[in-house]
Formats: sequence, C-alpha cells, structure tokens
Amino acid sequence: MRTSGGSVLAKGEEAQRSHLACYFALLARSSPPLLLLLPHCCGAAASAAAAFRIVAVDFAELRWMEVMDSVAVMEVSPVPKPPLEAALALRRSARCSNRTRRPTYVEQEEPKESAGRRRGGKRKREEEKAPVAQDAMKPVRMGDAASERKPSSEGKPMPAIAAEPVSCAGFARPAAEDDVLGNGKSAKLRVKETLRAFTSHYLHLVQEEQKRAQAVLQEGQKRPSKRPDLKAITKMQESNAVLYPEKIIGELPGVDVGDQFYSRAEMVVLGIHSHWLNGIDYMGMKYQGKEEYANLTFPLATCIVMSGIYEDDLDKADEIIYTGQGGNDLLGNHRQIGSQQLQRGNLALKNSKDNGNPIRVIRGHISKNSYTGKVYTYDGLYKVVDDWVQNGVQGHVVFKYKLKRLEGQPSLTTSEVRFTRAEAPTTISELPGLVCDDISGGQENLPIPATNLVDDPPVPPTGFVYSKSLKIPKGIKIPSNCNGCDCEGDCANNKNCSCAQRNGSDLPYVSHKNIGRLVEPKAIVFECGANCSCNNNCVNRTSQKGLQYRLEVFKTASKGWGVRTWDTILPGAPICEYTGVLRRTEEVDGLLQNNYIFDIDCLQTMKGLDGREKRAGSDMHLPSLHAENDSDPPAPEYCIDAGSIGNFARFINHSCEPNLFVQCVLSSHNDVKLAKVTLFAADTILPLQELSYDYGYVLDSVVGPDGNIVKLPCFCGAPYCRKRLY
Repeated sequence: MRTSGGSVLAKGEEAQRSHLACYFALLARSSPPLLLLLPHCCGAAASAAAAFRIVAVDFAELRWMEVMDSVAVMEVSPVPKPPLEAALALRRSARCSNRTRRPTYVEQEEPKESAGRRRGGKRKREEEKAPVAQDAMKPVRMGDAASERKPSSEGKPMPAIAAEPVSCAGFARPAAEDDVLGNGKSAKLRVKETLRAFTSHYLHLVQEEQKRAQAVLQEGQKRPSKRPDLKAITKMQESNAVLYPEKIIGELPGVDVGDQFYSRAEMVVLGIHSHWLNGIDYMGMKYQGKEEYANLTFPLATCIVMSGIYEDDLDKADEIIYTGQGGNDLLGNHRQIGSQQLQRGNLALKNSKDNGNPIRVIRGHISKNSYTGKVYTYDGLYKVVDDWVQNGVQGHVVFKYKLKRLEGQPSLTTSEVRFTRAEAPTTISELPGLVCDDISGGQENLPIPATNLVDDPPVPPTGFVYSKSLKIPKGIKIPSNCNGCDCEGDCANNKNCSCAQRNGSDLPYVSHKNIGRLVEPKAIVFECGANCSCNNNCVNRTSQKGLQYRLEVFKTASKGWGVRTWDTILPGAPICEYTGVLRRTEEVDGLLQNNYIFDIDCLQTMKGLDGREKRAGSDMHLPSLHAENDSDPPAPEYCIDAGSIGNFARFINHSCEPNLFVQCVLSSHNDVKLAKVTLFAADTILPLQELSYDYGYVLDSVVGPDGNIVKLPCFCGAPYCRKRLY
C-alpha cells in the first residue's frame, strides 16, 4: 500500500487540528464508513503514550477494492527504537501446498525519526523479544490511578490454601513418572483427545435425541427421557476409548490439580471417577489377587466427589468431613431418609484409612456456563485420617470420614466458601492497562477491549482498519449459484432439508440450550445461505450470527498481541471468521513483512496432506469439489490478506497445543477454493485463557534467499511445544 502525500508528524495544537480536520474529511468521503483506531477511543493511557500520526492513503492505485474510496490510518511513533531485526513473512497454513515456500527476507534498517509510514507485520508474534527493562516494570498511570504491572497473560492469582503436613509415602507419585503413554503422545494430550472424542459422541447423540424427540412429538406420544451423556459413555466403553479403564490409586497422568470438567460423564471416560452417579469410587474385590496390591485390604476407595448432595458434609478446603453413601433422597430434597450401611463405598473409605492410600477429591459447584449446570474441579490427593458413626441431622445413622489434604501439592482453587478461578472483569472500565474500549468500533455484537501491560508507555494495536466481513476486490467474482433449501423456520425441524443432504444427511450443527455447536470438525461445512428460505435463527447459520463471547485483545510478553476470552466457550462453538481482503495467492507471494496472510487450503485438508488427518466427509465431497485425480491438488489459488484490514482473528496466536481449529464453510456457492475460513473451539476454554490455533507449518518447509532452510523458534508456551514454528 502506497501513501499519498506522505504524512506529517503533528507538532503543536495547530497541526493536530489540521490532522483531525483531514481525518473527518476523509471519513466523510468513505463509503461505507470505516473504523479507524484514533486516540479518542483508546483512553487516557493511549493518548499519553505517544504521538499519533494520521496518514491519508489514496486508493486510486488500488481500484480492486470495491468497497473503499479513501481511508485514514493511525500510526504510533516507535518508543523506544526497536533493535535491528530481519523480517520474515509468516503465512498461516503454509503447509497447504506441501512444498517449501521461499519467503521474502530483507535486512531491515533501523527506523528513523521521520514522518514516513513504518511498515511492520506480525513477526514479533513468534520471535524472542528482549527482556523487559527494569524501568518498564514500573506502575503505569491509567488516568489518575496507577496500576501495578503484572504479566498480562495470566489471570488473577488463586488464593493459597495451606495443607497440613500429611504424607502418603509409597502411594503418591508425580505424574511425570508416567507422562507419556502409547504412540509417543503425552498424557496431557491423551486426556485432551479423550475429551474431544467424548464431546463428538455426545453432540452426535444430542442430535439423534433431538430428532427422535421431534418424531415422537409429531406422533403425539409422550417420550421417555434419554441421557446423551450416558450413551456417550457406553460408546466410549464399547470402543475401548476410556483413557484409564483400570482403576488407579493416586494421581492420574495428564490430570492436574485445578483441571475442570463439565459433567461427571467426562470424568468417567477419563477414569478419574468411574461412576456417573455415586460419590465414592472404589476398587472392588477383583483387585485383591493382584501382586501389586498384595498388602492392601479391599474394597479400597480411590476418589470422592463433593457436590453438596449430603447435608452432613463439612468442607474446610484442606480438611473435609465427608458423609458416607446411602440413605439419601437423591431425587428429592437430598435429605437423609434412612440409615447407612458399612458396605461398598463406605467400607472402602474405612479400609483406605487403615491402608493409608491417597484419595482423589473432586468438588462440584453450580455453574451457569456448564451444559450440565455444574463444573467439577480436581483438587488433588487427600488421606482419610479418621472415621466414626453418628446420628445425622435427620436422626439416621451415617458414617463420617475425616480427610486431610496431602502436603506439597498446588494450591486449591475451590473451597467451602468460594469457588475461585481466573475471573474475568465484569466491566471494561475496570481493566488494568486499558488502551482501547472497543477495537471493533461497535461493529461486533460485543465490544472488544484492548489492554497493554507490557509496553511503557502502553500503546494500542494500530496500523489496520477493523472489518468484521471479508472484503472482495473487483477482480474476484464470488459465485452465488447454489440452490437453497425450502425449509420454514429452523432446518433442524425438517428431516428433508436439502442443506442437510449436502452435509451428508445430518446438519453439521446441534443447538443445545440455545448454544449452536459444530458436532465435529468436517472436511467442509455447508451452511444455509441467501437462497435458503429458513429464518436467520436456523441452527445451520450458526457461524453467521456474529461474536457471541466477550473477548479481549491483550499484549503478551513475547508473542505480540493475543486474544483471550472472558466467558466459558464450549467445544464446537464458533469464534469468528478470519476476515481481511480476499486476494489471489500469486499477488501476495512478493509482499514484504505481511504476516497476516491465510491460505484457503480446504482441498489440502480434505486430502489429508502434510500429516493432517482426513476429516468427516472428505471422501464424500472430494470428487465433486476437486475433479482432478492428481494425488496432490494445486497450491491454494486464493488467500485472505489481513495485513491492513481485518478483525480480531488477526491477533490470535499460534500454539502447538491449540484450543481452536480451522473449519472451511460454504453457504452461497460450492467453490471450495473460495470457502470462508472460520475458527471453532476444539476444547472447553475457560475464562482468561488465550485463544490459539495451529498455523500449520511443516518443519523445514521455509527456505531463505541463500537456499538454506530457515528455522523460526516457537514461543507458544505449550507444555509440549515443538520448539519451532517451522
């Protein structure tokens, strides 16, 4: 992009007024109006941070842009001077062509104190930055209040709840001793994959149950209640997909203190607690004959769940008074209606006191963000130190057990009084380091604030125009020849929906408790479009409904800008479309320092190239979408350039263990080369967790101008980082 007439650094009030007048004149001529990041939207911190420059950009030479005439771009003077660095152009999904890509590689001169526009991209995202100077760690003034600087990538600290010194020598062992399971995968990754498999089964079964209920409703019959989560457990058990099918004493590799689960079924398929209803999990008599348990008395307790069902329970965080099982009105008011017996789980807890084995403790709390209404947190290992019998609150005999938390474990995140975790702010104004109230300027359904606790003085993200939709140049024609469905209302209520047939008979989404979720990653998702007669609330328009979660753009310590959520995001939930300017790939191969290019490589995903697993529907859709019989489809013809225009997706960082995945979506046409690129949640994402996806580079795939392989280190911070982006 060339600048017309250059830019002038404002000096004094007269120059500032001149620049503002220039800006509003340009804004008035733009059609439609375009958002520009200006000091007035960025708060006191931004206005005090540095001198802003307004650059008038003439788009006369860029007539391929159909929707713009002219635009004003704000820049910030570099404070302080950046070190000399070489610039590499990063591309999302450069793996797509299964070939080495020769990047533009130039030696960048030290920036001068001039009014010229400074060209820079996203390379700081994956490059090591110099340590923050000591003076940069001083409190930063936000208006009239000083905020103490702290790493922005971390949430609020958890309250430390000390545990009394209780040991279980011989039983408790660090998970690192058994950190890697079969197939060379880490235990943590196996946990993640197991939960993803459960989610896929669960959503499929929710969809089946909704279809069955709809059919029964049309017949005018009463339908018995079905539990998709329990059926998903059965599916996992039948396919031997339960992670730890045999019961284990103590820690489970890959399950850490503080890990959260959104149903008991999730804990069952992992093996952390093997029953979906009982509060006490134990090893039965079948384990008695095994050599490793020769000196133990069975049954033996392995895990308990505290969820407030028993009125006699007492929870003091590191010390628990736990009520045995039995005699409780589980379906009523949870009061004790009968006496308990010393058998099964009750006997197992008593034996555990005598054996001295550790017991996993899980606490359940009410959570409106959970699809089950509860969230369960693993709080570590405890030991039964005492047991007795007494008359309960209702006068019935109950068994009581006193458990104490073992020493040397991470701090608790749950307690009797308060369920704490990384808590997002309730209002934007209370954000520390706030530099912009809303980078979208009101374009999104919800404001997206930006914070900076790294730079001193703090500056907002600059150098781009926010756009929630993809911009189409004049030279590219988007087809609109796709026939639409004739459904009325929601397509989920029509078993003959033509859009469902395009997806292979079932719609790709399921709506559960008013939340639309993608059932599983697919080769291609066919959504309802402009030619369909269904309404805008149709479940098959899930990704078209705009931003549904509160997000924040924040400055990281080593990866540039990042994006994190304030809300809990469930697996399969859409995050956003990757927007920018749609361009032909050949046009951007020579661009300097543009690190926001995303290749549209759906065909490569469908064919499972470069180590990618084939997704559902690949074999069905590939013949119709790619007529050639070549084993390797051609390189992507189109890409999305978010260098100067885009939405918050341009700030989402790479991770070797991402919590998002990329999904190609079609609605108005069938040209997969022009599919929309959409990001979806792969896992349950908790408040204040950073969003990330895998940029998809193949190692050793980037070659420099000298013919040597270029290696770029990765600083994603994942526990099992590959250490290199490419």
